[in-house]
Amino acid sequence: MKEITISLCGNPNSGKTTIFNALTGARQKTGNWPGVTVERKEGVFEEDGRRIKVVDLPGTYSLTAYSIDERIARDFLVNERPDVNVVITDATNLERNLYLTIELLEMGVNCILDLNMMDMVEKRGIKIDIKKLSASLGIPVIPTVGIRKKGIDELRKAIIQFAEKRTSPLKIDYGILEDSIGRISEMLAKIKGFRLPERWTAIKLLEGDEQVKEWLLSFPEGKEVVSFVEDEIPKLEEKIGEDVESYIVERRYGFISGLVKECTEKVLAIEEKLSISDRIDRIVLNRWIGIPIFLFFMWISFKLVFDVGSPFADYIDQFFGFLGDYVKKEIGENWISSFIADGIISGIGSVLVFLPNIMILFLIIGFLEDCGYMARAAFVVDRLMHSLGLHGKSFIPMILGFGCNIPGIMACRTLESEKDRILTILINPFMSCSARLPIYVLFAGVFFQKNAGTVIFIMYVLGIIVAILTAIIFKKIFFKTEVAPLVMELPPYRMPTLKNVLIQMWERSFLFIKKAGTVIFAGVVLVWFLSSMPPGVEYASKDSWIGCLGRAFAPIFEPAGFGFWQAAVALIFGILAKEVVVGTLGTLYGVEEEGLSKILPKYFTKLSSFSFMVMSLLYIPCIASIGVIKSETGSWKWTAIAVFWSLFVGWTISVLFYQMGKIFV
Repeated sequence: MKEITISLCGNPNSGKTTIFNALTGARQKTGNWPGVTVERKEGVFEEDGRRIKVVDLPGTYSLTAYSIDERIARDFLVNERPDVNVVITDATNLERNLYLTIELLEMGVNCILDLNMMDMVEKRGIKIDIKKLSASLGIPVIPTVGIRKKGIDELRKAIIQFAEKRTSPLKIDYGILEDSIGRISEMLAKIKGFRLPERWTAIKLLEGDEQVKEWLLSFPEGKEVVSFVEDEIPKLEEKIGEDVESYIVERRYGFISGLVKECTEKVLAIEEKLSISDRIDRIVLNRWIGIPIFLFFMWISFKLVFDVGSPFADYIDQFFGFLGDYVKKEIGENWISSFIADGIISGIGSVLVFLPNIMILFLIIGFLEDCGYMARAAFVVDRLMHSLGLHGKSFIPMILGFGCNIPGIMACRTLESEKDRILTILINPFMSCSARLPIYVLFAGVFFQKNAGTVIFIMYVLGIIVAILTAIIFKKIFFKTEVAPLVMELPPYRMPTLKNVLIQMWERSFLFIKKAGTVIFAGVVLVWFLSSMPPGVEYASKDSWIGCLGRAFAPIFEPAGFGFWQAAVALIFGILAKEVVVGTLGTLYGVEEEGLSKILPKYFTKLSSFSFMVMSLLYIPCIASIGVIKSETGSWKWTAIAVFWSLFVGWTISVLFYQMGKIFV
């Protein structure tokens, strides 16, 4: 029997990822959608002897695509035609969430409506008549509580039962437009090889959907249809007294509103009480204390990252120290033991030591995302961002940049304005990603032990400030346009599930481990090789090839307080990946993290160590980030601006800090 392919689609924050995890468990794989770097998640499960492939689509509100994520979701639904489309809806807000479902049903595709968060529905005193809703739409309707796996078994069975069936397109009465829709449909029916549903296509053309128009123009007869539609729209707008797209949207919502009234009932108390979400929002979204609360959450996060992670890091450090000594003892003092102990073990070990810190960071980020606070962070800073000429929605990719700049840059696709998108891409590398965290933990732990968490917090805040100042400068030079107001859904607060948070933590941490086994491994091996050449030279001495390279660049960093060649080499190789900075120092000195803690005070002062952290934060993005900037902007110009501006800013601020610090310290 053939494999069943299903899509999981729905609005952002509808619990789609939770349902995906509940259906597939650990049987998942992550890749990219063809032609773009948007993450594509697939998973599989088996039910009644059938294998079901699940494709988790990016969140979308409708089949009219504005952002790249929405376009990917729409293209898959329209072109790939999966056997079943499971539409995940937030059952607490049916009127808004049903819009995508209605559009899919107008296409005539197989749908199952998943009413998620039914526990919240009950708490709010809402009663949904599942049978009536199912009968009205002509599709299965399955109530679920994703975070507790309630209804998942029923959803799996419904997928199997409904996979072989075909549904007739839903027909909504568009009133005065019906005559035009009929004539356009007749013209489309005459086009050979045109596979899209005629009525749905006609409606989309009247809505002014540019991509549907492009698809149609790929057929010789398509030009005639498009020309007819363009002539018809002004006539219709004169009749209805408003633009056609708004009229169509109103008619759909009118249908949905009537459907919801028929199938739901709200049980009101004598006095409607504020929900818990509303009560919390009165505090965390307050215009005066919202930003201090956000900064407090950041500070406490990095305090936990250092204080909780460091003891575990010490155990890992001791293990790699023992391993390096064991290798040297067993093999003897020769180039093989040097390669394994000084190169691989010291290099990779000095980076993996910080895995506990990074896992705790991702655990906290996962918790804040799942509980609903991350979405509110954009609103908290929107007023500030708007006053600075920035879009509040730009802050969401900036927050994602705390984990890794690459998904942060890719998340800029959600910005509708091309100028806002490019501007946010250019400033995202200043956000302090997890790859920089090992540098902060190492230097803050050595030179600012009592206040290490606060120092790390300062680094993250400094990155945000530099990003905002850069955006203001670039806005005045390159992007002189008004900023659109932020319109975004605030999901209700939810108690995160341990499984979901742990899955997110593991997926992100695994990328760090994977990088340690690939990019960082290659980097430390290259550093070891250059440190050992030419033959006969003392390992990692100033006369080695790497020493010559470092001495050539060291004078550039002299004004910043770290003008010795080892620091220069670490920063140069940090361009491969920021984690390599610590790995390079470990390889050059032939020690793990504990050894670095003893050696670094011989080269750095408190002032110069802080300056080095500032430079590591702000200078050139890693190679992978540079590649993503090029692919996302499609321009070498913007890529070059991002690279050279960050080099200039990093060097300038670290030099200013060090030189001014010498006056006062």
